[in-house]
Amino acid sequence: MAVITKITTQQKNKDRFNIFMDYGKGEEYAFSVDSDVLVRFHLKKGLEIDEFSIQEIQYQDDIRKAYNLAVNYLARRMRSEKEIKDYLIQKEVEEPIINEVLHKLASQKYINDEEYAFSFVRTQINTTDKGPDLISMELKERGINEAFIKQAIAEYPKEDQVEKAIKVSEKLFKKSTKESERIVKQKAEQLLLRKGYPFEVIHIALDEAAMDKELDEEMEAIKYQGEKAHRKYSKYSGFEYEQKMKQALYRKGFSMELIEKFLGEIEKS
Repeated sequence: MAVITKITTQQKNKDRFNIFMDYGKGEEYAFSVDSDVLVRFHLKKGLEIDEFSIQEIQYQDDIRKAYNLAVNYLARRMRSEKEIKDYLIQKEVEEPIINEVLHKLASQKYINDEEYAFSFVRTQINTTDKGPDLISMELKERGINEAFIKQAIAEYPKEDQVEKAIKVSEKLFKKSTKESERIVKQKAEQLLLRKGYPFEVIHIALDEAAMDKELDEEMEAIKYQGEKAHRKYSKYSGFEYEQKMKQALYRKGFSMELIEKFLGEIEKS
């Protein structure tokens, strides 16, 4: 049996205490504990402790240290169970201790994956232009189960998805003055897919979005693209030049009618 000979407060952390013991060879530093562990095990000067008790005290202190890490991590924002687990693994906490911490946090309602899913979806709806598929994927990455994801995503109605998708499309359209209407719509579709909108919502949004270019706007776009193509193919002449210009502008999404009109203007000039 060993005897506690002295307990001192750590200078840099007033919630931790250094335990000094005599194992029969005089006083020496033994270990440190959190204030919670100190109180729970009634540690005090003169207390006799066997080796098994020392191991249990140190194990419980390891749990307490990991718990404090988790609580501090949670203080920044809500976290899923997987996020807490991954964080503690990163901090090199052993799995049995992680499981103890997760159980305690859940019992204290500090973590709740169902509530987390609903909160996450609401935040994404209010602060981002992400679609439901991307939000669902991000929840899955955070370890949320499919049932909770499905329930939470139901809070994101199709009408709201369409409204957001329209705004994303129109914003892209306004920035794409030098591209054809068809190319802009293709880019909008690709962008909405990357942002996690389902095809049904994308098609509705692109139909409803104000993305139709006036003829003069389309002419401005083809002039810009046409001048770039002309610089590239000006070394050619006649039929070969005309074919290369037509192919280049058609790939850029312009109608053959508009291409013919543009080439006619070039020929006149």
